[in-house]
Amino acid sequence: MSPPRDPSRSRVACSAPVARPRDGARPPIAPLPPRTACGSSASNAPGARASPPGAANPHPVVSPTGSAIGLMPARHRRPSHDPGRRRWLAGGLSAGLLGATPGLQAADTRGADPAGRLVVVFLRGAYDGLSALVPWSDPAYASLRPTIAIPPPDGTPDAALELDARFGLHPALAPVLPLWREGSLAFVPTAGSPDPTRSHFEAQHHWETGLPGHSTEAPGWLNRLIADPARAPDRVRLIGVGEANPRILAGTARARLVQRGEGATRPGVIANERVREALADLYSADDPLGRAFREGMASRLATARELASEARAADNGAAPSATGLALDARHLATLMRNDPALRVGFLSAGGWDTHANQGAARGLLANNFAALGRALVQLRADFNRPDDLIVVLSEFGRTAAENGSRGTDHGRGNALWLIGQRVAGGRVHGRWEGMAAGQLNEGRDLPVLHDFRSVLAQVLVHGLGLPESRLSDVFPGARWDASLDGLVRRA
Repeated sequence: MSPPRDPSRSRVACSAPVARPRDGARPPIAPLPPRTACGSSASNAPGARASPPGAANPHPVVSPTGSAIGLMPARHRRPSHDPGRRRWLAGGLSAGLLGATPGLQAADTRGADPAGRLVVVFLRGAYDGLSALVPWSDPAYASLRPTIAIPPPDGTPDAALELDARFGLHPALAPVLPLWREGSLAFVPTAGSPDPTRSHFEAQHHWETGLPGHSTEAPGWLNRLIADPARAPDRVRLIGVGEANPRILAGTARARLVQRGEGATRPGVIANERVREALADLYSADDPLGRAFREGMASRLATARELASEARAADNGAAPSATGLALDARHLATLMRNDPALRVGFLSAGGWDTHANQGAARGLLANNFAALGRALVQLRADFNRPDDLIVVLSEFGRTAAENGSRGTDHGRGNALWLIGQRVAGGRVHGRWEGMAAGQLNEGRDLPVLHDFRSVLAQVLVHGLGLPESRLSDVFPGARWDASLDGLVRRA
Protein backbone atom coordinates (compact mmCIF):
# COMPACT_ATOMS: atom_id res chain seq x y z
CA MET A 1 0.00 0.00 0.00
CA SER A 2 1.22 3.51 -0.70
CA PRO A 3 2.36 5.60 2.28
CA PRO A 4 -0.29 7.97 3.71
CA ARG A 5 -0.88 11.05 1.59
CA ASP A 6 0.40 14.38 2.82
CA PRO A 7 -2.83 16.38 3.26
CA SER A 8 -1.03 19.65 2.56
CA ARG A 9 -0.44 18.59 -1.03
CA SER A 10 -3.19 18.62 -3.65
CA ARG A 11 -1.23 16.71 -6.28
CA VAL A 12 -2.06 13.04 -6.79
CA ALA A 13 0.31 10.74 -4.94
CA CYS A 14 2.27 8.78 -7.53
CA SER A 15 3.72 5.92 -5.53
CA ALA A 16 2.34 2.49 -6.33
CA PRO A 17 1.78 -0.49 -4.07
CA VAL A 18 4.26 -3.28 -4.68
CA ALA A 19 2.81 -6.77 -4.76
CA ARG A 20 4.87 -9.09 -2.53
CA PRO A 21 3.43 -12.59 -2.64
CA ARG A 22 3.81 -14.76 0.42
CA ASP A 23 5.51 -18.13 0.17
CA GLY A 24 3.33 -20.43 -1.86
CA ALA A 25 1.12 -17.60 -3.09
CA ARG A 26 0.46 -17.00 -6.75
CA PRO A 27 2.76 -14.51 -8.46
CA PRO A 28 1.34 -11.10 -9.37
CA ILE A 29 -0.94 -11.04 -12.39
CA ALA A 30 1.45 -8.59 -14.03
CA PRO A 31 4.07 -6.11 -12.82
CA LEU A 32 2.87 -2.54 -12.46
CA PRO A 33 4.57 -0.24 -14.98
CA PRO A 34 7.08 2.32 -13.65
CA ARG A 35 5.40 5.35 -12.14
CA THR A 36 6.07 8.90 -13.23
CA ALA A 37 4.94 12.23 -11.87
CA CYS A 38 1.27 12.71 -12.50
CA GLY A 39 1.81 16.27 -13.50
CA SER A 40 -1.52 17.73 -12.46
CA SER A 41 -3.53 18.32 -9.33
CA ALA A 42 -6.98 16.88 -8.85
CA SER A 43 -10.14 18.38 -7.45
CA ASN A 44 -11.32 17.09 -4.10
CA ALA A 45 -14.85 18.32 -4.59
CA PRO A 46 -17.50 15.70 -3.95
CA GLY A 47 -19.14 14.53 -7.13
CA ALA A 48 -16.33 15.73 -9.40
CA ARG A 49 -15.83 13.49 -12.41
CA ALA A 50 -12.80 12.45 -14.41
CA SER A 51 -12.66 13.67 -17.98
CA PRO A 52 -13.04 11.29 -20.95
CA PRO A 53 -9.98 9.71 -22.55
CA GLY A 54 -7.38 11.99 -24.08
CA ALA A 55 -6.69 9.88 -27.12
CA ALA A 56 -9.02 10.11 -30.09
CA ASN A 57 -11.42 7.20 -30.14
CA PRO A 58 -11.24 5.30 -33.45
CA HIS A 59 -14.78 4.06 -32.85
CA PRO A 60 -17.39 6.69 -31.96
CA VAL A 61 -19.43 6.29 -28.82
CA VAL A 62 -23.06 5.68 -29.72
CA SER A 63 -24.76 8.37 -27.68
CA PRO A 64 -28.52 8.86 -27.49
CA THR A 65 -28.28 12.42 -26.25
CA GLY A 66 -29.80 15.12 -28.38
CA SER A 67 -26.52 17.02 -28.82
CA ALA A 68 -22.90 16.20 -29.54
CA ILE A 69 -23.78 12.70 -30.67
CA GLY A 70 -20.93 10.31 -31.31
CA LEU A 71 -17.34 11.17 -30.56
CA MET A 72 -16.37 12.38 -27.12
CA PRO A 73 -16.21 16.20 -27.10
CA ALA A 74 -12.80 17.55 -28.07
CA ARG A 75 -12.87 20.11 -25.26
CA HIS A 76 -12.53 17.25 -22.76
CA ARG A 77 -9.44 15.79 -24.39
CA ARG A 78 -6.23 16.39 -22.54
CA PRO A 79 -3.00 15.32 -24.28
CA SER A 80 -0.49 13.66 -22.00
CA HIS A 81 2.98 15.24 -22.02
CA ASP A 82 4.47 12.35 -20.10
CA PRO A 83 6.48 10.21 -22.56
CA GLY A 84 6.74 7.36 -20.06
CA ARG A 85 2.98 7.32 -19.73
CA ARG A 86 2.55 7.31 -23.52
CA ARG A 87 4.97 4.41 -23.88
CA TRP A 88 3.09 2.46 -21.19
CA LEU A 89 -0.31 3.05 -22.79
CA ALA A 90 1.07 2.12 -26.20
CA GLY A 91 2.82 -0.99 -24.92
CA GLY A 92 1.81 -2.27 -21.51
CA LEU A 93 -1.92 -1.88 -22.11
CA SER A 94 -1.93 -2.77 -25.79
CA ALA A 95 -2.88 -6.37 -25.09
CA GLY A 96 -5.90 -5.24 -23.10
CA LEU A 97 -6.96 -2.63 -25.61
CA LEU A 98 -6.63 -4.95 -28.56
CA GLY A 99 -7.32 -8.29 -26.96
CA ALA A 100 -10.59 -10.13 -26.82
CA THR A 101 -12.36 -11.66 -23.88
CA PRO A 102 -11.60 -15.27 -24.86
CA GLY A 103 -14.69 -16.87 -23.36
CA LEU A 104 -16.98 -14.37 -25.01
CA GLN A 105 -15.14 -14.54 -28.32
CA ALA A 106 -15.38 -18.33 -28.43
CA ALA A 107 -19.13 -18.13 -27.91
CA ASP A 108 -19.46 -15.57 -30.71
CA THR A 109 -17.47 -17.61 -33.21
CA ARG A 110 -19.91 -20.46 -32.73
CA GLY A 111 -22.77 -18.08 -33.60
CA ALA A 112 -24.37 -18.45 -30.16
CA ASP A 113 -24.93 -15.91 -27.42
CA PRO A 114 -22.08 -15.59 -24.92
CA ALA A 115 -23.19 -17.40 -21.79
CA GLY A 116 -22.89 -14.64 -19.20
CA ARG A 117 -23.75 -10.98 -18.88
CA LEU A 118 -22.18 -8.56 -16.41
CA VAL A 119 -23.86 -5.52 -14.84
CA VAL A 120 -21.83 -3.09 -12.74
CA VAL A 121 -23.67 -0.67 -10.41
CA PHE A 122 -21.52 2.24 -9.18
CA LEU A 123 -22.73 4.11 -6.06
CA ARG A 124 -21.04 7.48 -6.53
CA GLY A 125 -20.19 9.48 -3.45
CA ALA A 126 -18.94 6.62 -1.23
CA TYR A 127 -21.88 4.82 0.34
CA ASP A 128 -21.76 3.77 4.00
CA GLY A 129 -21.20 0.04 3.90
CA LEU A 130 -21.31 -0.16 7.69
CA SER A 131 -24.98 0.80 7.50
CA ALA A 132 -25.77 -1.61 4.67
CA LEU A 133 -23.87 -4.63 6.00
CA VAL A 134 -24.29 -3.97 9.72
CA PRO A 135 -21.64 -5.54 12.05
CA TRP A 136 -24.21 -5.70 14.82
CA SER A 137 -22.27 -8.13 17.03
CA ASP A 138 -19.21 -5.87 17.25
CA PRO A 139 -19.44 -3.83 20.48
CA ALA A 140 -17.46 -0.98 18.93
CA TYR A 141 -20.09 -0.44 16.26
CA ALA A 142 -22.78 1.05 18.51
CA SER A 143 -20.28 2.99 20.63
CA LEU A 144 -18.71 4.65 17.58
CA ARG A 145 -22.10 5.55 16.14
CA PRO A 146 -24.33 6.64 19.03
CA THR A 147 -27.09 8.19 16.85
CA ILE A 148 -26.74 6.48 13.47
CA ALA A 149 -26.03 2.83 14.40
CA ILE A 150 -28.62 0.33 13.20
CA PRO A 151 -30.01 -1.60 16.21
CA PRO A 152 -29.15 -5.31 16.45
CA PRO A 153 -31.69 -7.81 15.08
CA ASP A 154 -34.70 -8.18 17.37
CA GLY A 155 -37.60 -8.40 14.94
CA THR A 156 -38.66 -4.76 15.27
CA PRO A 157 -39.08 -2.60 12.13
CA ASP A 158 -36.00 -0.43 12.70
CA ALA A 159 -33.61 -3.24 13.63
CA ALA A 160 -31.06 -4.91 11.38
CA LEU A 161 -32.17 -8.01 9.50
CA GLU A 162 -30.01 -10.86 10.73
CA LEU A 163 -27.74 -12.46 8.14
CA ASP A 164 -25.44 -14.45 10.44
CA ALA A 165 -23.84 -14.25 13.87
CA ARG A 166 -21.80 -11.18 12.89
CA PHE A 167 -23.71 -9.19 10.29
CA GLY A 168 -27.17 -7.90 9.50
CA LEU A 169 -28.81 -5.98 6.67
CA HIS A 170 -30.20 -2.46 6.89
CA PRO A 171 -34.00 -2.73 7.27
CA ALA A 172 -34.57 -0.59 4.17
CA LEU A 173 -32.76 -3.29 2.17
CA ALA A 174 -35.34 -5.92 3.12
CA PRO A 175 -36.27 -6.50 -0.57
CA VAL A 176 -32.85 -8.10 -1.19
CA LEU A 177 -33.00 -10.42 1.84
CA PRO A 178 -34.51 -13.23 -0.28
CA LEU A 179 -31.42 -13.07 -2.52
CA TRP A 180 -29.25 -13.77 0.53
CA ARG A 181 -31.49 -16.61 1.67
CA GLU A 182 -31.53 -18.25 -1.76
CA GLY A 183 -27.73 -18.07 -1.92
CA SER A 184 -27.33 -15.58 -4.77
CA LEU A 185 -26.10 -12.55 -2.75
CA ALA A 186 -22.69 -12.27 -1.08
CA PHE A 187 -20.54 -9.49 0.39
CA VAL A 188 -16.83 -8.76 0.71
CA PRO A 189 -16.85 -6.34 3.69
CA THR A 190 -13.37 -4.77 3.43
CA ALA A 191 -12.73 -4.23 -0.29
CA GLY A 192 -11.20 -1.10 -1.72
CA SER A 193 -8.40 0.55 -3.63
CA PRO A 194 -4.79 0.24 -2.47
CA ASP A 195 -4.37 3.96 -3.17
CA PRO A 196 -5.12 5.96 0.01
CA THR A 197 -6.83 8.93 -1.63
CA ARG A 198 -9.97 10.29 -0.01
CA SER A 199 -10.85 12.39 -3.06
CA HIS A 200 -14.02 11.35 -4.89
CA PHE A 201 -12.55 12.59 -8.17
CA GLU A 202 -9.35 10.57 -7.89
CA ALA A 203 -10.85 7.44 -6.36
CA GLN A 204 -13.65 7.14 -8.91
CA HIS A 205 -11.12 7.55 -11.69
CA HIS A 206 -8.95 4.77 -10.20
CA TRP A 207 -11.89 2.39 -9.84
CA GLU A 208 -13.17 3.09 -13.35
CA THR A 209 -9.81 2.69 -15.07
CA GLY A 210 -8.71 -0.16 -12.80
CA LEU A 211 -5.43 1.69 -12.21
CA PRO A 212 -5.14 2.80 -8.55
CA GLY A 213 -2.78 5.71 -8.09
CA HIS A 214 -2.87 6.76 -11.76
CA SER A 215 -5.01 9.81 -12.49
CA THR A 216 -3.90 10.48 -16.05
CA GLU A 217 -5.83 9.36 -19.13
CA ALA A 218 -6.62 5.65 -19.56
CA PRO A 219 -9.48 3.57 -20.95
CA GLY A 220 -12.09 2.12 -18.60
CA TRP A 221 -11.60 -1.46 -17.44
CA LEU A 222 -15.00 -2.55 -18.77
CA ASN A 223 -13.95 -1.29 -22.19
CA ARG A 224 -10.64 -3.16 -21.97
CA LEU A 225 -12.56 -6.28 -21.01
CA ILE A 226 -14.72 -6.24 -24.12
CA ALA A 227 -12.51 -4.49 -26.72
CA ASP A 228 -11.62 -6.61 -29.75
CA PRO A 229 -10.87 -5.15 -33.20
CA ALA A 230 -11.31 -8.60 -34.77
CA ARG A 231 -15.06 -8.36 -34.20
CA ALA A 232 -17.35 -6.55 -36.57
CA PRO A 233 -17.06 -2.82 -35.75
CA ASP A 234 -20.82 -2.27 -35.97
CA ARG A 235 -21.54 -4.64 -33.05
CA VAL A 236 -21.84 -2.73 -29.79
CA ARG A 237 -21.34 -4.86 -26.68
CA LEU A 238 -21.27 -2.19 -23.96
CA ILE A 239 -24.19 -0.16 -22.66
CA GLY A 240 -24.46 2.48 -19.97
CA VAL A 241 -27.64 4.05 -18.63
CA GLY A 242 -27.64 7.41 -16.89
CA GLU A 243 -24.33 9.13 -17.62
CA ALA A 244 -23.10 10.98 -20.69
CA ASN A 245 -19.56 9.58 -20.87
CA PRO A 246 -18.64 7.36 -17.91
CA ARG A 247 -14.92 6.72 -17.78
CA ILE A 248 -15.43 3.01 -17.08
CA LEU A 249 -16.91 2.55 -20.60
CA ALA A 250 -14.42 4.77 -22.46
CA GLY A 251 -11.95 3.23 -24.89
CA THR A 252 -11.65 1.57 -28.29
CA ALA A 253 -14.81 -0.53 -28.00
CA ARG A 254 -17.96 1.43 -28.73
CA ALA A 255 -20.61 1.86 -26.06
CA ARG A 256 -24.31 2.57 -26.31
CA LEU A 257 -25.23 5.37 -23.89
CA VAL A 258 -28.78 5.95 -22.71
CA GLN A 259 -30.23 8.94 -20.88
CA ARG A 260 -31.27 8.61 -17.25
CA GLY A 261 -34.88 8.11 -16.19
CA GLU A 262 -37.95 9.00 -18.22
CA GLY A 263 -35.83 11.08 -20.61
CA ALA A 264 -34.64 7.83 -22.19
CA THR A 265 -38.15 7.24 -23.59
CA ARG A 266 -38.26 10.62 -25.34
CA PRO A 267 -36.34 11.21 -28.58
CA GLY A 268 -35.91 14.95 -27.95
CA VAL A 269 -35.60 17.50 -30.75
CA ILE A 270 -34.67 14.87 -33.32
CA ALA A 271 -38.28 13.63 -33.20
CA ASN A 272 -39.09 16.72 -35.28
CA GLU A 273 -38.66 15.76 -38.94
CA ARG A 274 -37.48 19.23 -40.01
CA VAL A 275 -34.86 19.34 -37.28
CA ARG A 276 -33.75 15.85 -38.21
CA GLU A 277 -33.39 16.79 -41.87
CA ALA A 278 -31.47 19.98 -41.06
CA LEU A 279 -29.07 18.15 -38.78
CA ALA A 280 -28.67 15.33 -41.27
CA ASP A 281 -27.74 17.87 -43.93
CA LEU A 282 -25.28 19.58 -41.58
CA TYR A 283 -23.58 16.27 -40.76
CA SER A 284 -23.89 14.71 -44.20
CA ALA A 285 -20.16 14.39 -44.85
CA ASP A 286 -18.73 10.89 -44.84
CA ASP A 287 -16.26 11.60 -42.06
CA PRO A 288 -16.04 10.22 -38.48
CA LEU A 289 -18.14 13.05 -37.03
CA GLY A 290 -20.84 12.75 -39.68
CA ARG A 291 -21.03 8.99 -39.36
CA ALA A 292 -21.08 9.26 -35.57
CA PHE A 293 -23.94 11.75 -35.67
CA ARG A 294 -26.08 9.68 -38.02
CA GLU A 295 -25.45 6.54 -36.00
CA GLY A 296 -26.19 8.31 -32.73
CA MET A 297 -29.40 9.83 -34.06
CA ALA A 298 -30.62 6.44 -35.21
CA SER A 299 -29.70 4.94 -31.84
CA ARG A 300 -31.56 7.67 -29.94
CA LEU A 301 -34.73 7.18 -31.95
CA ALA A 302 -34.55 3.38 -31.66
CA THR A 303 -33.92 3.55 -27.91
CA ALA A 304 -36.88 5.87 -27.33
CA ARG A 305 -39.17 3.60 -29.35
CA GLU A 306 -38.02 0.45 -27.52
CA LEU A 307 -38.39 1.89 -24.03
CA ALA A 308 -41.69 3.69 -24.71
CA SER A 309 -43.18 0.45 -25.99
CA GLU A 310 -41.90 -1.47 -22.98
CA ALA A 311 -43.23 1.16 -20.56
CA ARG A 312 -46.72 1.07 -22.09
CA ALA A 313 -46.86 -2.70 -21.79
CA ALA A 314 -45.52 -2.78 -18.21
CA ASP A 315 -47.64 0.09 -16.86
CA ASN A 316 -50.91 -1.10 -18.43
CA GLY A 317 -52.17 2.48 -18.65
CA ALA A 318 -51.03 3.58 -15.17
CA ALA A 319 -48.21 5.95 -14.32
CA PRO A 320 -44.90 4.14 -13.75
CA SER A 321 -44.19 3.52 -10.07
CA ALA A 322 -40.47 2.78 -10.47
CA THR A 323 -38.24 5.85 -10.44
CA GLY A 324 -34.55 6.62 -10.21
CA LEU A 325 -32.17 3.71 -10.24
CA ALA A 326 -34.93 1.11 -10.47
CA LEU A 327 -36.23 2.72 -13.66
CA ASP A 328 -32.73 2.86 -15.12
CA ALA A 329 -32.32 -0.82 -14.23
CA ARG A 330 -35.52 -1.63 -16.09
CA HIS A 331 -34.33 0.31 -19.15
CA LEU A 332 -30.96 -1.45 -19.08
CA ALA A 333 -32.61 -4.86 -18.90
CA THR A 334 -35.00 -4.03 -21.75
CA LEU A 335 -32.24 -2.90 -24.08
CA MET A 336 -29.92 -5.80 -23.24
CA ARG A 337 -32.76 -8.27 -23.69
CA ASN A 338 -33.66 -6.79 -27.08
CA ASP A 339 -30.05 -6.77 -28.30
CA PRO A 340 -28.26 -10.03 -27.39
CA ALA A 341 -24.95 -8.54 -28.56
CA LEU A 342 -24.91 -6.32 -25.44
CA ARG A 343 -22.94 -8.28 -22.86
CA VAL A 344 -21.83 -5.65 -20.32
CA GLY A 345 -24.05 -3.02 -18.68
CA PHE A 346 -23.28 -0.09 -16.42
CA LEU A 347 -25.53 1.84 -14.02
CA SER A 348 -24.72 4.50 -11.46
CA ALA A 349 -26.46 6.48 -8.74
CA GLY A 350 -25.30 9.53 -6.80
CA GLY A 351 -26.35 10.96 -3.45
CA TRP A 352 -24.25 8.71 -1.19
CA ASP A 353 -21.93 11.34 0.29
CA THR A 354 -23.65 11.53 3.70
CA HIS A 355 -21.56 13.98 5.72
CA ALA A 356 -24.55 15.31 7.66
CA ASN A 357 -27.90 13.98 8.90
CA GLN A 358 -27.25 10.53 7.50
CA GLY A 359 -29.97 8.93 9.59
CA ALA A 360 -30.16 5.40 10.93
CA ALA A 361 -33.05 3.05 10.11
CA ARG A 362 -34.90 6.04 8.66
CA GLY A 363 -33.74 9.17 6.90
CA LEU A 364 -31.56 10.16 3.95
CA LEU A 365 -29.44 7.02 3.74
CA ALA A 366 -32.39 4.72 4.39
CA ASN A 367 -34.25 6.28 1.47
CA ASN A 368 -31.26 5.66 -0.78
CA PHE A 369 -31.05 2.06 0.39
CA ALA A 370 -34.73 1.53 -0.35
CA ALA A 371 -34.21 2.76 -3.93
CA LEU A 372 -31.11 0.59 -4.27
CA GLY A 373 -32.99 -2.45 -3.00
CA ARG A 374 -35.75 -1.97 -5.56
CA ALA A 375 -33.20 -1.60 -8.35
CA LEU A 376 -31.29 -4.74 -7.36
CA VAL A 377 -34.47 -6.81 -7.19
CA GLN A 378 -35.36 -5.51 -10.65
CA LEU A 379 -31.90 -6.40 -11.97
CA ARG A 380 -31.93 -9.86 -10.44
CA ALA A 381 -35.34 -10.59 -11.97
CA ASP A 382 -34.12 -9.57 -15.42
CA PHE A 383 -30.57 -10.92 -15.23
CA ASN A 384 -31.37 -14.39 -13.98
CA ARG A 385 -29.48 -16.63 -16.38
CA PRO A 386 -27.01 -19.04 -14.75
CA ASP A 387 -23.98 -16.98 -15.85
CA ASP A 388 -25.38 -13.47 -15.25
CA LEU A 389 -23.53 -11.48 -12.59
CA ILE A 390 -24.25 -8.15 -10.87
CA VAL A 391 -21.60 -6.21 -8.94
CA VAL A 392 -22.30 -3.23 -6.66
CA LEU A 393 -19.36 -1.02 -5.71
CA SER A 394 -18.36 2.47 -4.53
CA GLU A 395 -15.11 4.47 -4.59
CA PHE A 396 -14.37 4.09 -0.86
CA GLY A 397 -16.12 3.60 2.45
CA ARG A 398 -16.88 5.98 5.29
CA THR A 399 -15.47 6.57 8.74
CA ALA A 400 -16.18 4.02 11.45
CA ALA A 401 -17.31 6.78 13.82
CA GLU A 402 -20.06 9.29 13.15
CA ASN A 403 -19.05 12.94 12.99
CA GLY A 404 -20.42 15.97 14.80
CA SER A 405 -23.06 16.48 12.12
CA ARG A 406 -24.56 13.02 12.63
CA GLY A 407 -23.05 11.84 9.41
CA THR A 408 -19.85 10.10 8.31
CA ASP A 409 -16.77 11.27 6.44
CA HIS A 410 -14.59 9.76 3.73
CA GLY A 411 -13.10 6.42 4.71
CA ARG A 412 -11.26 3.48 3.10
CA GLY A 413 -12.50 -0.14 3.09
CA ASN A 414 -16.10 -0.85 2.13
CA ALA A 415 -18.58 -3.64 1.43
CA LEU A 416 -18.67 -4.83 -2.18
CA TRP A 417 -21.75 -6.78 -3.32
CA LEU A 418 -21.99 -9.72 -5.75
CA ILE A 419 -25.28 -11.16 -7.04
CA GLY A 420 -25.89 -14.13 -9.30
CA GLN A 421 -26.34 -17.89 -9.46
CA ARG A 422 -22.59 -18.42 -9.71
CA VAL A 423 -22.00 -16.43 -6.53
CA ALA A 424 -21.41 -18.46 -3.36
CA GLY A 425 -24.13 -16.44 -1.67
CA GLY A 426 -25.59 -16.37 1.81
CA ARG A 427 -22.05 -15.71 3.05
CA VAL A 428 -19.71 -12.85 3.88
CA HIS A 429 -16.39 -13.58 2.18
CA GLY A 430 -12.89 -12.38 2.90
CA ARG A 431 -11.27 -10.92 5.98
CA TRP A 432 -13.03 -9.01 8.72
CA GLU A 433 -10.97 -7.83 11.70
CA GLY A 434 -13.61 -5.86 13.56
CA MET A 435 -13.96 -2.22 14.55
CA ALA A 436 -11.74 -2.01 17.62
CA ALA A 437 -9.44 1.01 17.51
CA GLY A 438 -6.34 -1.10 16.89
CA GLN A 439 -7.93 -2.69 13.82
CA LEU A 440 -8.91 0.52 12.05
CA ASN A 441 -6.90 2.26 9.34
CA GLU A 442 -5.34 5.38 10.88
CA GLY A 443 -7.64 4.77 13.84
CA ARG A 444 -10.69 5.91 11.86
CA ASP A 445 -11.65 3.66 8.90
CA LEU A 446 -12.12 0.06 7.96
CA PRO A 447 -8.86 -1.03 6.33
CA VAL A 448 -8.69 -2.23 2.74
CA LEU A 449 -8.00 -5.94 3.19
CA HIS A 450 -8.93 -6.95 -0.36
CA ASP A 451 -7.96 -5.00 -3.48
CA PHE A 452 -11.16 -4.36 -5.46
CA ARG A 453 -9.42 -5.63 -8.60
CA SER A 454 -8.80 -8.98 -6.90
CA VAL A 455 -12.50 -9.28 -6.09
CA LEU A 456 -13.45 -8.42 -9.67
CA ALA A 457 -10.84 -10.88 -10.94
CA GLN A 458 -12.87 -13.66 -9.32
CA VAL A 459 -15.92 -12.43 -11.25
CA LEU A 460 -14.09 -12.27 -14.57
CA VAL A 461 -12.20 -15.57 -14.29
CA HIS A 462 -14.68 -17.81 -12.51
CA GLY A 463 -17.88 -16.08 -13.60
CA LEU A 464 -17.18 -15.04 -17.19
CA GLY A 465 -14.49 -17.58 -18.03
CA LEU A 466 -11.67 -15.10 -18.64
CA PRO A 467 -8.29 -16.93 -18.49
CA GLU A 468 -6.08 -15.79 -15.62
CA SER A 469 -3.36 -15.01 -18.14
CA ARG A 470 -5.57 -12.22 -19.53
CA LEU A 471 -6.22 -10.47 -16.24
CA SER A 472 -3.22 -8.22 -16.76
CA ASP A 473 -5.00 -6.84 -19.84
CA VAL A 474 -7.91 -5.67 -17.73
CA PHE A 475 -6.18 -4.90 -14.42
CA PRO A 476 -2.46 -4.23 -14.91
CA GLY A 477 -0.52 -4.58 -11.66
CA ALA A 478 -3.21 -6.41 -9.72
CA ARG A 479 -2.57 -9.77 -8.08
CA TRP A 480 -4.68 -12.83 -7.50
CA ASP A 481 -6.14 -13.09 -3.97
CA ALA A 482 -6.40 -16.80 -3.19
CA SER A 483 -8.25 -16.07 0.06
CA LEU A 484 -11.27 -15.18 -2.11
CA ASP A 485 -11.28 -18.46 -4.04
CA GLY A 486 -14.77 -19.90 -3.85
CA LEU A 487 -16.49 -16.51 -3.94
CA VAL A 488 -17.69 -17.20 -7.50
CA ARG A 489 -18.22 -20.72 -8.83
CA ARG A 490 -16.42 -21.52 -12.06
CA ALA A 491 -18.32 -21.11 -15.31
